[in-house]
Amino acid sequence: MALNARLDHRNPLVFDTHELGRRPGALQRLTRTVDAPRDFGIQGVIGVPEGAPVELELRMESVMEGVLVTGTARATAAGECVRCLELLELELEADFQEMFSYPDADDRGRVIAEPGDDAEDDEDRLFLEDGLFDLEPVLRDAVVLALPMQPVCQEDCPGLCAECGARLADDPDHHHDAVDIRWAALKGLADTMSDGEKDEMSGGAPQSARADEKQEK
Repeated sequence: MALNARLDHRNPLVFDTHELGRRPGALQRLTRTVDAPRDFGIQGVIGVPEGAPVELELRMESVMEGVLVTGTARATAAGECVRCLELLELELEADFQEMFSYPDADDRGRVIAEPGDDAEDDEDRLFLEDGLFDLEPVLRDAVVLALPMQPVCQEDCPGLCAECGARLADDPDHHHDAVDIRWAALKGLADTMSDGEKDEMSGGAPQSARADEKQEK
């Protein structure tokens, strides 16, 4: 990975390691609350809303080849239940650890002439830039891994009715009477017919005709 470009120390996710002084074993702890950046989670599923507070606890330790950063991020994620589509909130805690290497040292802490000569070795490495490092990519990866791919409002959420879309958790007794599809068309036809038409269909005479017949007798 290439060196970080022009890190801004005013960025709340950029941290300064100068106090460690490249002294192996030197340790620094700090806490910081930052605003969540944009698209901080699994897009379209669940994530920490942009601007929401993210509490960070960091442990920065100087080692031969760079600074080892270990930490925990805590925030509230928001999303939608995949079963019933209700909005939900989830208390998130994501742990992470990353090595930020000195740009002039190899894996054994030895000074090298030009950082990045070995492209394969540098591909997955993160580097310090003038004693600064950007935590955002590390934090973003940790949050994504800590979030559920299929969030639910509760473990036993029954979801939605397959026929009408009603939320089953709101009506545990919700059901639909089963109708034999072979009779469904006839039932619909019967509902639209008049009483006289039904009598004719059943072979009986209309009521008026039966009354006239009685008078003649």
